[in-house]
Amino acid sequence: MRILLDTHIVLWAVAQSSQISAEARPLLEDTDNLLYCSTASLWEIAIKSGLRRPDFEVSLPALREALAQMDIEELPVLGKHTEQLLKLPPLHKDPFDRMLVAQSMAEPLVLLTNDSVLAQYWDGVRLV
Repeated sequence: MRILLDTHIVLWAVAQSSQISAEARPLLEDTDNLLYCSTASLWEIAIKSGLRRPDFEVSLPALREALAQMDIEELPVLGKHTEQLLKLPPLHKDPFDRMLVAQSMAEPLVLLTNDSVLAQYWDGVRLV
């Protein structure tokens, strides 16, 4: 399975947080799954870290290194993703989350998230 990780799932996976659900953990640990982190998530983390948000206190270079060590591939934002973004209904105002949904639809990838609003976009969103 090809899985795009929501930003919080990325942070929790790298930190090996107990906030990762029992349903999500096997998906993250299954070496047959291909895991992706969007550059939109890295951008979101950089912005919110710069604003000193406590839930985003992380070194971006260290995070990228950890992602590489965990075989989580960076997914760049492409033109086809922005085109898909224009087709989304206005269910969610967060531009980063909307881009993750658009990327998951355009590739297609399963989007792994704990955000119930994102699950309303399409059946490729896996709520964990």
